[in-house]
Amino acid sequence: MQLHKSKLIENQAIIEYYAYIIRIIYYYMKGATCVYCQKPLEGRSDKIYCDVHCKSSHQYQKTKEGKAGFYSQVDRQLKLNRKLLKSYNKAGKATVRQSVLLNGGFNPNYFTHIWRNQKGDVYRFVYEFGFLKKEEAHATKFILVKWQDYMARSN
Repeated sequence: MQLHKSKLIENQAIIEYYAYIIRIIYYYMKGATCVYCQKPLEGRSDKIYCDVHCKSSHQYQKTKEGKAGFYSQVDRQLKLNRKLLKSYNKAGKATVRQSVLLNGGFNPNYFTHIWRNQKGDVYRFVYEFGFLKKEEAHATKFILVKWQDYMARSN
């Protein structure tokens, strides 16, 4: 029986959570020290951190060490795509070889919306910057455009 990939990821997250709880229990048993800086704790018996700075630093460190969430990965790729399209499209319309954009980290599968012109060409947009994939002279190129007001009226 094979487990679905999402089930494996879910199980891994549960295992990591329990490992974290076990580490906290271990710190309690060895003499109540701060989880982040290992200073002796004073005050409540269920205290985990010595102060808010250690708590914040520990949470930040856990977040950085962990795998980025789905939404942050998508957001990061959209921002990179927009940055690349903006940098190569200074005048409002440009043509760029596919390899140039792909070498910069561009991924054409990440876009925010589409627009179809009167010829039937489908432009994919990353926020206000769009691109159209074209085959020209045995080379794949992207035609880059910037969103215009008339595009909103034609849909």
